Amino acid sequence: MNGYPLITEDEFLRTYHKYLRTVFGIALSYTKNDTDACDIAQEVFMKYYTSRKRFNDDEHLKAWLIRVTINACKKYLLSSWIKRTVPLDETIPFESKEDSDLFSAVMDLPLKYRTVVHLHYYEGYSIAEIASLLKTKESTIKVRLMRARTKLKEKLKEVWLDE
Repeated sequence: MNGYPLITEDEFLRTYHKYLRTVFGIALSYTKNDTDACDIAQEVFMKYYTSRKRFNDDEHLKAWLIRVTINACKKYLLSSWIKRTVPLDETIPFESKEDSDLFSAVMDLPLKYRTVVHLHYYEGYSIAEIASLLKTKESTIKVRLMRARTKLKEKLKEVWLDE
């Protein structure tokens, strides 16, 4: 069994379908780019498939996937290749103008705020859980969420008043 994964194809597919949205969402919040987020998600799931790690339960697996995703995003953002590239203008279709405005406002936030907003509002993690995932203090997460809300409120007020 040397070099082969310990999980079955069915286990992998179940995990992939269950957590793809989470992994992709986090990667997108870091990269602001669909293509790069897909690449990172693929890297994360390949790491899962080839990992010989055993997980206690689904929450343990989800936390591991999130941590691996965050680490892959940080590695990507620090790479010399990405520093020399110019991003393509990608537009993501939304059902309503409000959804589009909100997404744009969240993507305009600094990374440290974008990450906590995504984990809290899109993934449903508590402040304590986010602090554990990001290896920081709960008070830091509370402050980041508060500042992110303030920035979003200001940005959306500007956007919606200009219409």
